[in-house]
Amino acid sequence: MIIDVVKVFAPAAIAFFIGIAITPILTHYLYKHKAWKKQSVQKALDGGAAPISASLHKDEVKKTPRMGGIIIWASALLTIAIIWMISHLFPSVVTQKLDFLSRSQTWLPLFVLITASLIGLADDLLQVAGKGGYVAGGLALKKRIALVLLIGFIGAWWFMFKLDVTSIAIPFAGEVDLGWAFIPFFMLVMLALFSGGVIDGIDGLSGGVMAAIFSAYAGIAFFENYIDLAAFCAVIVGGTLAFLWFNIPPARFYMSETGILGLTTSLTVVAFLTHEVAVLPIIALPLFVSSGSVIIQTLSKRFRNGKKIFLVAPIHHHFEALGWPSYKVTMRFWIISVIFAIIGMIIALMG
Repeated sequence: MIIDVVKVFAPAAIAFFIGIAITPILTHYLYKHKAWKKQSVQKALDGGAAPISASLHKDEVKKTPRMGGIIIWASALLTIAIIWMISHLFPSVVTQKLDFLSRSQTWLPLFVLITASLIGLADDLLQVAGKGGYVAGGLALKKRIALVLLIGFIGAWWFMFKLDVTSIAIPFAGEVDLGWAFIPFFMLVMLALFSGGVIDGIDGLSGGVMAAIFSAYAGIAFFENYIDLAAFCAVIVGGTLAFLWFNIPPARFYMSETGILGLTTSLTVVAFLTHEVAVLPIIALPLFVSSGSVIIQTLSKRFRNGKKIFLVAPIHHHFEALGWPSYKVTMRFWIISVIFAIIGMIIALMG
């Protein structure tokens, strides 16, 4: 039991300190190469005017770099690699027990994390260069959606044919076997979480929210005896907290696509591996609320002759437009994230 606790908490601490250590190197590179958007948010994605959004992003003149999310997945990857190498170079009962890289629990989420993060990195590089398929540069939305769905298909295939999993658990109701419908369902969940990436819009917001979400799934995985997976979630939390250390106002850099894309897609895998995808809308409530506000706003403008439900979407910018300071929006989202993460854990473990 004690070694399992160490196995989960030690990687989180190691990833945090690695993230802190590599940040000056990354920061130097990002500022040296002016890795920020060359266009501001004076226009919406469709090219139309976005006066409220522009007024909320006046701080863009500070030229804050993108790609801060590299801290998260790089520190996680380095931590996993270090622990794995120690277990093989200095084999013992303890070192081999601490190694949490396993085929059944962590191969897939690690693959998805790195693959999606590299896709996000490509998008960020295009945005920095001002090239790509939409207003601010970067990969076109349709291309990103297609890539996310492809990753989702690969993940679902692995579950079906490598892990022999085609069911999900419904709290207090038991297992529901989806059969071949498991594949499109898995892809749909991943796409829904990807859309929640719009929460990455205020200094410190996405980092705190994602840390709470992965902490909840680390707890669920631990109590369900998925110790390797719990350690994986914990190492993500450690890397995210290292990023958050530098992302709280005033942000040294933004998480951007290379961070949020890897986190949302790997979170999908974690939720299915723990068989607790049914509580995902509760644990990750801020992500679904953020993406839902964008969908509601878009539908309202289309079918209500341009009328809006929110002053501006996503909803965290709506609160800013109401006059809330950005730090108040961020901290209240953090509080909500922690509370609903706890509620989701309770339901998952009791159900």
